[in-house]
Amino acid sequence: MKTTDHFKRTIQMYLEQRAAEDALFAKNYRNPAKNIDDCVTYILNYVKKSGCNGFTDGEIYGQAVHYYDENEIEVGEPIQCKVAVNHVVELTAEEKAEARQNAIRQYQDGLMREMQNRHKPRTDANKEMLASHKVDTSDC
Repeated sequence: MKTTDHFKRTIQMYLEQRAAEDALFAKNYRNPAKNIDDCVTYILNYVKKSGCNGFTDGEIYGQAVHYYDENEIEVGEPIQCKVAVNHVVELTAEEKAEARQNAIRQYQDGLMREMQNRHKPRTDANKEMLASHKVDTSDC
């Protein structure tokens, strides 16, 4: 399923918090026949069927809870889409370290490309452009 990880994590964090606070929901949330991927698929199919483009947090979280509360629920087919989330998800220390390493690697790769391009021979187009800007000093 191709949904944004941010959306999936936001839903999962809400459900885990709800399960920690609500013992009755916790039992349904721990159902081995249920999983977060099917939950997200259910939500996306609900959104698609509604024809609406925007929902409140409560509406989406309510559908997530409904998925876990119902024993026999039709999930629907997986939908490939991108989901916009207006929430900030706190990263774990490990995720922050990984993101930092990726940023450093990208920066280093950019610097390396810059350095490699400095030593490339000039193309004919560059030579012609430089030639057209030369000043003829033979008459001076």
